[in-house]
Parts: sequence; structure tokens; C-alpha cells
Amino acid sequence: MKIERRIKKLKDCFEEEVIKKYDGDDEGLAWLLFVDGCAILQYMYCATNKDKFDDLSIKNDSVVFADQDLFLLENQVPYCLLKWLMRWSKNKEKLEISIDKFIRRHVEVPLPEYHSSIFRCACLSSLSWKQKQAESSHSKQKPRDPTHLLDLLRTSLLDTHQPINPKKQNGQNTWQSYRNVQELRAAGIHVERSKNEKRCLSDISFTRLACCLGYLWLPPLTVDDSTRPKFLNLIAYEMSLDFKNDFGITSYISFLDSLIDEANDVKLLRKAGVLYNCLGSDEEVAKLFNEIGTNLVPSIEIYSHVRLEIQKHYNNTLRNWIAQVIHDHFSSPWAFIAFFGALLALALTITQTWYAVHPSSGPCN
Repeated sequence: MKIERRIKKLKDCFEEEVIKKYDGDDEGLAWLLFVDGCAILQYMYCATNKDKFDDLSIKNDSVVFADQDLFLLENQVPYCLLKWLMRWSKNKEKLEISIDKFIRRHVEVPLPEYHSSIFRCACLSSLSWKQKQAESSHSKQKPRDPTHLLDLLRTSLLDTHQPINPKKQNGQNTWQSYRNVQELRAAGIHVERSKNEKRCLSDISFTRLACCLGYLWLPPLTVDDSTRPKFLNLIAYEMSLDFKNDFGITSYISFLDSLIDEANDVKLLRKAGVLYNCLGSDEEVAKLFNEIGTNLVPSIEIYSHVRLEIQKHYNNTLRNWIAQVIHDHFSSPWAFIAFFGALLALALTITQTWYAVHPSSGPCN
């Protein structure tokens, strides 16, 4: 068996305790990895060609559980194993495409209607792992192969081919006094969906417009039954002692948790196109992120410049006062129209009174 010839490299990918029962039985371990690898590739091929599941009479609930199992940290198999199996298969290209489609399915979100066709074409071409490798082969630093499927998912979510480079804020305190999206909105900070066509969780920025308005740009995210186990396993992977990383997923969840306090915060994020709630009520989504975000240890550098800019805006008393007046009294277009109408009526009344007291003198007078 070809895998048995590479068994030493595969064994180096596992903790000794995990494969202890196969000490002295390389053939048994090779057979186990062969069956697991083939099952994973076959499942992803069927998952991206739904008629295949129908042929096998596999129910939708079984598909959901199988999807979650593939991203469990303890269920990961070396990605090099999958690469070898695909290379030896006569369906190599189909299997590579199915992996790409499978990962993309867990990364993509609903598309904005006003440019859905353009957006979809961009995603189809840009999210291909194989294409990313080809494009980056011309760059100075060649991207590493993923360790396993969970690592590939993390790479796709964070777009780690372009590493996060937070702006250093020497001597600046990034402590935040705001609690949620509602407080930011009252201070004149509006949350909007990031305009970047690639869905990248690290694509978070803040811009200030005019005298009292600020915009926090966040990447879109679909929230469904797979969100909790998926992110919990990604966070657990980042916390692994042998994985040196920037804690990108952990920092993202921590940042999102700092914006969500209750259902109304989720409602505002949902209206902005940032969150797509496929889970249930807004209360459930708020509870989910509050629970996942508990006791996390994010990177203090990632998003520090965004937090600092938000806090600067939030701390400006005059800007806060203007924003509060607009939020309290002009939150609807009808209130603004009524105010403008009242100003116009007042101006007309003053003008009429002026001419009544100071009538214009005619030429005969």
C-alpha cells in the first residue's frame, strides 16, 4: 500500500497517545488512515453534488451531523493524506473541486442583490485554494499547505495569505467604555457591511465622516446551527500549544461579542447585512455569541486601532451630544420632515411679521 510507505511522515502528524494502540502495526494504521481519507473525500464529493446523497438515501439530518464531525478538532486527519489520495485517484480534479466547493459553502454568505452576479463571479474565482496557491507562487513568500481541513477553513475565513497588520498605537489605552451596537448608534456610529467582495473575518475597519458620524465596517456572517461547533473548534485549534498563530478567529469572536449585548444589537447587525440569522430568534443569536465569547484570550494588537478610533469618537462630548440629538429626535425621516416644516413655517411667520411692522414704501410716498 502506498500510504504504508509514507507512514512515518503521517505518524509525525499525531500525538503519540493518539496512535499508541498502533505501535508496531504500521499496516493497520495505514489501512485506517486510507479508509478515513477516502471516506472524507467521498463525503465532500457527495456533499457538493446533492444528487449523490439522494442515490445513497442519506437524510439531511445525517448530512448536518457529518458536516460538523468533519470540523471537530479531534477528528482531523493530515491534509497531506488527502492530497496523496487525490493524486492517486483517476478523479483527482473532481475531488479537488469538491474540497474547494465544500469549504466555500462554509465561508460564503448571501449576496447583496444589487450586484449579486458580479459578486458571485468574484467569489467563485477568488476563493479557490488551488488558484490562491498558483497566484501566490509568484510572490516572495509561498503559502504553506493547510495542516488539515479545520486549518483550511480557518485560512479561508481569515484570508491569511494577506496577514493582519494592526497599526501600532504606542502608549495608547484601548480600553472601551461602550457596551454594544445600540450605544454606538446613539453616539453616531453606524455599523455597515464591509464592501470587500472577499468575505474575510479580519476585514474590520472604522471611518469618520462629517462632524458627528462614524462608520464601523464589518464582514458578513451567516449564523446557523453549525456556527457554535465550528467556531468553538476553530478557537480550540488556535489555543493548541503547538500551533503558532495570531488568534485571528478568537479575536474576531471577542470583538463581535463586545458589540452584542442583547437581541436589539443582533437586530441592528441583521438590518445592516452583517449577520444573517438562520438560527432562530435574535435572542438566540445574542446568547450564542455571549456564550462563545466568554473567557476568551484574544490578541491585544488585532483590531486595537479600530477599538481606539471608536473610543475616540465615543469620548468626544460635542460629537456625542449632536449624535444623541439626531438619534433621539430625528431617527425617522418623518421627524426630520416635521422639523424642517416647522422651521419653514417659523421663517414664513417671521417674514410676514417683519413686513407687517415695516411695510415697504411705495414710489408715490
